[in-house]
Amino acid sequence: MAHDYLIETYATERVKVLSVWSMFRDEDLSWRPPDPLKRGRSVLEQMVHQCVSEDGWFKKMLGIDVGAPPLPPTEMRIEFMRRYAEDSAKRLAALRDQDDAWWEEEVAFFETRRSRAWIVTRRIAHTAHHRGQQMAMLRMLGREVYSNYGPTADTGGLPANGAPTIYPYDRVEDALRGEAKRALPAPGKTQITERA
Repeated sequence: MAHDYLIETYATERVKVLSVWSMFRDEDLSWRPPDPLKRGRSVLEQMVHQCVSEDGWFKKMLGIDVGAPPLPPTEMRIEFMRRYAEDSAKRLAALRDQDDAWWEEEVAFFETRRSRAWIVTRRIAHTAHHRGQQMAMLRMLGREVYSNYGPTADTGGLPANGAPTIYPYDRVEDALRGEAKRALPAPGKTQITERA
């Protein structure tokens, strides 16, 4: 199918969301970046936004309803992970069932109309944007940051220096069971910069 790349991208993006959430602790949920006006979302509100926003986009724009409330009944990190894992797995299955005509059909996107392929692309970008914010929050909290799209300072630095891509878990199920994360190497010895 012409849109398999979007399906596979969504499949990997959902694992990346859960991997980042697995790095937080329950005591982090109320934390937000320092700002006297408290304009930034807390860790908890980032998770709420991901769950509610993705649920709304899929229902209203893509016509995919997983038949579950977007938020868990108990607002704990593992419960958000379970809710998102279950709902995103159902969304992924629904995307896999669609033909090319479904992907190309233009539907409502806020005040305009776009193809479903365009909307899923925008959804993936939206998710990646907020995941990047959450990774910055992890760094501010002094936590390790595993790979997202490639190596990080905590996985050894830059690819040019031979740093590996290391995800905390192989599978969603491992993250939900709370299995030990993969070990990280010692920090790289070279500065993290693209400059020659």
